[in-house]
Amino acid sequence: MTHESDSADLPTLRVRGVRKHFTLHLRDGRDLPVLHGVDLDAAAGECVALVGASGQGKSTLIKCLYGNYGVDSGSILLRTDGGEIDMARATPQQIIGLRERAIAYVSQFLRAVPRVPAIDVVAERLLQAHPVTADLGQTDAWQAAQEAAREEVAALFERLNLPRALWQLPPATFSGGEQQRVNIARGFILPSDLLLLDEPTASLDAANRRVVIQLIHEAKTRGATVIGIFHDEEVRDAVATRCVTLPAASAELETTR
Repeated sequence: MTHESDSADLPTLRVRGVRKHFTLHLRDGRDLPVLHGVDLDAAAGECVALVGASGQGKSTLIKCLYGNYGVDSGSILLRTDGGEIDMARATPQQIIGLRERAIAYVSQFLRAVPRVPAIDVVAERLLQAHPVTADLGQTDAWQAAQEAAREEVAALFERLNLPRALWQLPPATFSGGEQQRVNIARGFILPSDLLLLDEPTASLDAANRRVVIQLIHEAKTRGATVIGIFHDEEVRDAVATRCVTLPAASAELETTR
């Protein structure tokens, strides 16, 4: 099943025939098929919402697009300023490079280095994209880059209504909604070619959901390709260019032979 983009431009993302299963080692090595021949095109400036029943592979597809999961077969072609690359066959070094400059991912849960202040958790994204080393006489340049990054993060934290008193604290001490706002800031702080969102507003109140909706619209206007999972119908209706239902994989467990 193929979902073509209405854009006349070449798609930023082209997924073809992606299949993925998991082996359940605690259930006699049985296979659980999750993605069954997924085809998807998505263009710059478009937000594609993945819809369907729980367990149909939406989050799995997002993780395949980000390079967290390998695929059994198929291709995931991502077009950036640096050319086109197949994420399904990219090396770990290539995936890391793409994450630093071209792909952003807002997961359901924030994973951050312990004891690092929230403002630096997000500023790290900016510093990775525009690296300046603190050695070889560049200490002043490093400090200036770090300060500039923190100022950008502070402005985004203000938009997301994250209390200033939390900025210098590690996110592990925050509530679920506060952690998610840090997570969102980390995903949106850089303009990305591909923006992956897995339930970005699940822990947010109405005011902050509206902020995220605006951030998504701004990303689309900049030309980002957005792939998201939004169980909140109000949010989905506000941001989605179109909705795509993944093809159903077999619900039966297959024994590995």
